Amino acid sequence: MDFSEPKPRRQSEPALPMINVVFLLLVFFLMSAQIVAPPPLDVRPPVAERGAAPEGDLRLHISAEGEIALGELRGSAVWDRLSERPDADQTTVLIRADGALPAAELAAVIARISALGFARVQLATEPE
Repeated sequence: MDFSEPKPRRQSEPALPMINVVFLLLVFFLMSAQIVAPPPLDVRPPVAERGAAPEGDLRLHISAEGEIALGELRGSAVWDRLSERPDADQTTVLIRADGALPAAELAAVIARISALGFARVQLATEPE
């Protein structure tokens, strides 16, 4: 019989610190990333000289085909939502219209927005 001391086992490296670091990195990247909702329509605004960045309380998107969107709303639902706003005179509407949209259609949309009581309308453009 062999009564000698058994050889000590080599302890494996603990994985918990590595898991903690991985989770901390995951949390860091999730917190530092910007999460932006995609635009409701594929719109390429017209090009203009560089100016102040437009800001608006409402972002209205108009495609080259004349399709209109406000967030998740499309078509006549957009006009219904705009007509329900009690603070229309203090709200700025930012229009992101496609550069291929005919100017007459854009003018008609702006006139309809003004008729609903919105006094401040801005048109978004891309810098040169």
